[in-house]
Amino acid sequence: MNQYIFETKTEEETRRLANKLALLLHPGDVLTLEGDLGAGKTTFTKGLGVGLGVRRTINSPTFTIVKEYMGEIPLYHMDVYRLENSEEDIGFDEYFNDEAITVVEWAHFIEEFLPEDRLEIQIKRIDEHTRKIIFHPIGGHFDSVCKELYS
Repeated sequence: MNQYIFETKTEEETRRLANKLALLLHPGDVLTLEGDLGAGKTTFTKGLGVGLGVRRTINSPTFTIVKEYMGEIPLYHMDVYRLENSEEDIGFDEYFNDEAITVVEWAHFIEEFLPEDRLEIQIKRIDEHTRKIIFHPIGGHFDSVCKELYS
């Protein structure tokens, strides 16, 4: 499996990377975000939202599971952490097959519901400011997106 590794030194750099990524995505694309608490998953999603034209403040949907943001392309932001050890399907197909970009934090908890083609993103905290962001594209579309972003 291909992987593309980026390193950011500030929250702003993390948001800029996500913003650039947003410009390469298409409606219906699904991104998964994995990383420890405080790694920068929501910061990354904020940058993605800016690139998609979202005007509202993006924050973690921890208590609602899904937040929907309208932009030039809508953004669905899921935090499925609370679905650990749950078989509950909250209508994932509707979100994953819609005309929006969907970001799923803690996606490993709903592995069986995820679409086959997706961009898996892992954020690792190196120190207080530095993050290693690893992209694992699954499917030709996402491999092309990563190559474009990496060049």
